Amino acid sequence: MQELGWSVLRVGGATYVGLALWMYFRQAHYVYFPARELRLTPATTRLAYEDIRVTTVDGETIHGWFVPHPQARGTVLFCHGNAGNIADRIDSVWRLHDLGLNVCLFDYRGYGLSSGTPTEEGTYRDAESVWEWLTVTRSLPADRIVVFGESLGGAVAAWVAERKQPGALILESTFTSLPDAAARVYPFLPVRWLCRFRYDTLARLPQIACPVMVAHSPDDDIIPFAQGERLFNAAHEPKVFLTMKGPHNGGRDQTGRAYDDAVDGFVTRALGPRPATVR
Repeated sequence: MQELGWSVLRVGGATYVGLALWMYFRQAHYVYFPARELRLTPATTRLAYEDIRVTTVDGETIHGWFVPHPQARGTVLFCHGNAGNIADRIDSVWRLHDLGLNVCLFDYRGYGLSSGTPTEEGTYRDAESVWEWLTVTRSLPADRIVVFGESLGGAVAAWVAERKQPGALILESTFTSLPDAAARVYPFLPVRWLCRFRYDTLARLPQIACPVMVAHSPDDDIIPFAQGERLFNAAHEPKVFLTMKGPHNGGRDQTGRAYDDAVDGFVTRALGPRPATVR
């Protein structure tokens, strides 16, 4: 009987170690969920846009869209989450465009029409390259750019805001760090030791000087509401917290008009009011 018990323990231990090793070496497949096909473009919803290609410092080609507003009070650099591609963010483009803003969104390497394979450092380089395209190639003033990040994209947006001087930063449904988020999903594994990806949004906020808006829902089924609160507490004034409604991937729509009003008010304080003709 004792021998059977030891056998069960050995098998269980080997299985646990094997699972941990599997997660360690395959973890990129649990972080990034890229889609290549672009099912829609802004033109599908009657938005004029410019197709852009930007070359990164390590030679990747990043694809994106620049959606101009005829009376723009500023520009949004949109960093999307870890799944899909920019074609899945057309609704977000409309919301931000309606607030009197140019919108520039891009796909990380390995997503959509962008070349390469996604990595943490790579996503930072991709966002920085698009920032340089906006500020150098397009000559848009840095203090009129709002860096916007949703979910994992919030960590990328915070990285940009820490190193550049944007007019504002918006973090929507963003985690404090990837190990924090993973520990909730895999509480039975020592993920803080295993995780090779950091995406440490929380550590960057004390170094960010621009106005910050944090939006999070108590009903978020992926990133706990408490992580959004921690991000807000770490940010310097001026800052705004928006309590959204609904799940991780539906909070914007379920919050509805209150979401639009909150973003509009935050951007107005950071960049100035919308032109009178903007609806």
